[in-house]
Amino acid sequence: MPSTRKTVVSLVAVGTLLGAAGVAAADTGSPAPSGAPTGDGAAALCRRAPKTDQRIDRILDRLHADASRRGSIARLEQRVANAKSAGHTEIEGYLNDRLTFRRSLIPTLEARQKDLSQVEKWCGANGNGSGSAK
Repeated sequence: MPSTRKTVVSLVAVGTLLGAAGVAAADTGSPAPSGAPTGDGAAALCRRAPKTDQRIDRILDRLHADASRRGSIARLEQRVANAKSAGHTEIEGYLNDRLTFRRSLIPTLEARQKDLSQVEKWCGANGNGSGSAK
């Protein structure tokens, strides 16, 4: 039974070492991270701004398109009119709610586009958010 004793002693020694290493690693003297961000993410926002601007332009173009374009306000208006003429009041109500929401997207997206243009100006003047001015 000496091999069993060696195994038990070895396991206890390994457990003690790992436990001590875990306590030493946990006791770094710094507080635990709270999950709060440490910066404002300016560099990442500056990097994404051009693609975000393109995405907003594409969405606004689609919303303002004619009835032949899927996702346009005009197409949804036509669907509401079709449901109304067919007497499908539940469908008309549902589509009308979607139409109201879709119309509300336009001022929101235009405001974001305006804000984003200010962000892009700031990024250009501040080294793309790296903290150093160009």
